[in-house]
Amino acid sequence: MKKIGLIGGLGPESTLDYYRGIISAFAAAGAKYDYPEIFIHSLNLGSALRLFQSGQWDQVAELLLESVMALHRAGAQFAAIASNTPHLAFEQVQARSPLPLISIVEATRDRASAMGLKRPGLLGTRVTMGSTLYQDCFAPRDMEVVAPPQEDQALIQQRLDTEIELGVFKDSTRRELLGIAARLKDERAIDSVILGCTELPLILDRDELGLPFLNTAAIHVAAIVDYCRR
Repeated sequence: MKKIGLIGGLGPESTLDYYRGIISAFAAAGAKYDYPEIFIHSLNLGSALRLFQSGQWDQVAELLLESVMALHRAGAQFAAIASNTPHLAFEQVQARSPLPLISIVEATRDRASAMGLKRPGLLGTRVTMGSTLYQDCFAPRDMEVVAPPQEDQALIQQRLDTEIELGVFKDSTRRELLGIAARLKDERAIDSVILGCTELPLILDRDELGLPFLNTAAIHVAAIVDYCRR
């Protein structure tokens, strides 16, 4: 087994979910106590958010690269960023990383392609939804990623900032998020929903509306476990 490095803290709730997911995957395979070594470098969410919101992607890349280097020194043999939005700097980090990096966007694209999906909707942070991160990755596989309108993006971000990132999960917020997905289905003919923020699966935890909901955190964990076992 390869030693795993996780860049966490963006936010803490999803980092816990990654750790539990990795351990559960090995336990399910019969490895009751035989787990891989996992190194977690947890970043300051507030500092990272300020960089994301101001579009300082060169600084984000430097922050992530410092984290990769710390994981490398600790003994990790590959690494993953346990969050979607920082992947806007993924290529910059990958180009300079001493470790192989597992991309959440590429893993999700591969899963969507294997499922035969063609027009997924995207829910996530406002930065992720307002970028072409997923669109650029999915387009070569003949998939069109559809983001919600600006007002819905603002609502999702507000709920992430004031509730979900803090571990607060309200039924009213769940209904709002499902309402956004339903409008994308009715008005934009989406065939699935990408949960493009690793906290969203904590509140949208199953398929809904007759659509598959792609849990990017779980998909990423599966890719990490697969690479660890090679």
